[in-house]
Amino acid sequence: MNNLDRRVAVAPMMDWTDRHCRYFLRGFSPHTLLYTEMITAAAILRGDAERLLAFDPEEHPVALQLGGSEPRELAEAARRGEAAGYDEINLNCGCPSDRVASGAFGACLMREPQRVAECVAAMVRAVSVPVTVKMRIGVVSGARSAVAGALQRYDEADFAALREFVALSSEAGSRVAIVHARKAVLGGLSPKDNREIPPLRYEVVRRLKATFAGLPVVLNGGVRTADAAMAALAWCDGVMLGREAYHRPALLAELQRALDPSSSVPSREALLERMAQYAERRLAEGHSLGSITRHMLGLYAGEPGAREYRRMMSEGARKAGADAGLIRRAAAVLRSPGEAGASAA
Repeated sequence: MNNLDRRVAVAPMMDWTDRHCRYFLRGFSPHTLLYTEMITAAAILRGDAERLLAFDPEEHPVALQLGGSEPRELAEAARRGEAAGYDEINLNCGCPSDRVASGAFGACLMREPQRVAECVAAMVRAVSVPVTVKMRIGVVSGARSAVAGALQRYDEADFAALREFVALSSEAGSRVAIVHARKAVLGGLSPKDNREIPPLRYEVVRRLKATFAGLPVVLNGGVRTADAAMAALAWCDGVMLGREAYHRPALLAELQRALDPSSSVPSREALLERMAQYAERRLAEGHSLGSITRHMLGLYAGEPGAREYRRMMSEGARKAGADAGLIRRAAAVLRSPGEAGASAA
């Protein structure tokens, strides 16, 4: 799938966008580009690669996000990812967590654009699928109080550093720049605060797009509605949604309809039956029901019955012997005269 539809994507989210989550989200939109959690190259090379890279064919199009900073390791991990069937290989240069920074990858790599270029070049040589880079608009280090001024400011030096980073990675073969429109704070903010406290600067991403007119640029950060996504798509090549898509997956269906008014979305009842059948297959392989249903709690977000649905799923999955019947019972309990055939959105 070298000609991927990048208009809508779901971001890589640690502990969230595992294979069960991606399968669930696929039910809302056939075209949304889904990303794995970040998986380190070292884990793939020295761990259980078959388990780490496993996914269901229905997840396509799906991209593998790698973490690492050693060109040879990343190239081999990318090669294995392509062999496993992934449609894209993405390099994480945006995660600001201390755990990631201590491993010399993630957002701290934005300070080493030449090294990133070497990693990208090695990956490009190793695979035929697209290689892309996910980044921040900049990086600062230090305690929150010490970096407050740097967070509020975005000057020409900041943009020059971003421009160099994108230029080198794209020259090395990166097909797309996926840009979280916030600075990253290393060592001073938690990952959660890093998603909320640094100001969003869409104008920086827009300027980057104008600077690299021939390079597809995908906007990430703060997009929570279909209207906001469609507004961004007027000037960028794609939007990447994060937690909003996880907690309210119907947003993906809303966007599908906005982009293709003729498209249809299965009812919630049909989506639950799809997941029940999926759970049966995975349970037979040794997966737990809770590992699947924990990603499904947003199905009725904002709708009547949402609390009861979440309670049934959360408590029911913990009971001994819980099986796919729980998902079917939830559909039966929540079905109302107006629900059968109703849209998931």
